[in-house]
Amino acid sequence: MTQKARSQSRSAARLAAVQALYQHDMEKTPITRLLDEFHQHRLGREIEEAQYADAEVAFFDDLVKGVDARREEIDTRITERLATGWSLTRLDRTMLQILRCGTYELMARADVPTASAISEYVDVAHAFFEAREAKFVNGLLDAIAKDVRS
Repeated sequence: MTQKARSQSRSAARLAAVQALYQHDMEKTPITRLLDEFHQHRLGREIEEAQYADAEVAFFDDLVKGVDARREEIDTRITERLATGWSLTRLDRTMLQILRCGTYELMARADVPTASAISEYVDVAHAFFEAREAKFVNGLLDAIAKDVRS
């Protein structure tokens, strides 16, 4: 696999992980069933005339399982960096999953350069939100990176 293809498959894995964790948060779908559903029906498949990109499955699985396993620790890191008066419950649920995935990757995936991880989740934020929210993701993940990668 070329470096570009690997980068694209990891980008697809990140977006899919955010979507999977959103579904888990909303519907309480068990993680094992959720992973199976994404493996069988979403990753690299065409759904409603939209082609889902091939995703690096092992990377996708690590993000979803890692966020689920370390949710309390991740949420603490995010909460510590929110502005006074803000809490996780005030965040949009999609935004929360983006921040959780980004935080997990910064904490647990030393193989991914800090700037790359942050940039990737800013790109994911752009898929769902306006520039203002993407800047919020950038600032918060940058602060968390300083905590966990210094």
